[in-house]
Amino acid sequence: MVDLWSWLRLRRVPKHPCIMENEKLFKSFDQNRNVEDYDFVCFDTELTGLSVRHDQIVSIGAVRIRDLRIIAGENFFTYIQPTRDLPKDSTLIHRITPQQIKRAPTAADVLPEFVEYCADSLLLGHYVLLDLAFLNRALVKTLGGKIKNPSLDSVKIAAALHLHRQKHERAVGKKGQRAFNLNKLAVEHGIPLFEQHDALEDALQTAYLFLFLVKNLNQVGYKTLKDFLRAGTNIPDVF
Repeated sequence: MVDLWSWLRLRRVPKHPCIMENEKLFKSFDQNRNVEDYDFVCFDTELTGLSVRHDQIVSIGAVRIRDLRIIAGENFFTYIQPTRDLPKDSTLIHRITPQQIKRAPTAADVLPEFVEYCADSLLLGHYVLLDLAFLNRALVKTLGGKIKNPSLDSVKIAAALHLHRQKHERAVGKKGQRAFNLNKLAVEHGIPLFEQHDALEDALQTAYLFLFLVKNLNQVGYKTLKDFLRAGTNIPDVF
C-alpha cells in the first residue's frame, strides 16, 4: 500500500526545463540599482472566478518595459482553455466567450512560452499577488514549479505617492482622496485610458500608471529598486 507522501511524490509534475532555467536566473539578485536599470514585464490575467483553489486563468496579457519605456511590438497575449466550463458571471466581466476559448491552447502549451517571455525581467501588476497566485498554481500543476521573478505591485507604489501627497495636502489644509482602482487612478492622474477587464489592455494601463508613478516618486527620493519594493509597506489598509 502506497503511503500519502509517496502518493504525493508520484503525482508531482517534474520540473519543466523553462522552470529550471528561471530558477537559475534568480539565484542571486541585486535590488540596489536604480529602477530604470531593470526590465519589467507588466502582466494581467482574466479568470473564471476569484477562487485560487477552484478557478483558472483564461487569458494572459503582458507588455515589456525597458529603460522606463513600453517596448512596442513585444507584447504577449493569449487565451487559455480552462479545464472547467466558463461561468456566465465571469463572461459578463471580461467578455470572453466559450467560443473564443474553445480552440485556445491549454495552460501546458502556453505557460512555457510565458515563462520564457518573462526571462530575467521583474514582474509588475496591479494587485499583482492575485495574478501571481493563479499563475503559480497553474505553473506548479503543469510545469512542476513556480516562477521566481521578483514582483512589484502598482497598488503599493500608488499608495506611496498618495501618502507623500497627503502629507503635503495636510500641510496646506487639503484632504487627499484614496482610490486604488486601476481605472480611477488613471483618471485621477490624467493617464490615457484603456479598455477594462481585458488582460492586454489592463497590462498596458498598469504600465502607463507605473511609469507615471516612477517619474513622480523619483522626484521625492525613490531611486533604487529597493525603494520601490518597500513602497506602500507602511500603509496597512491599502488592500
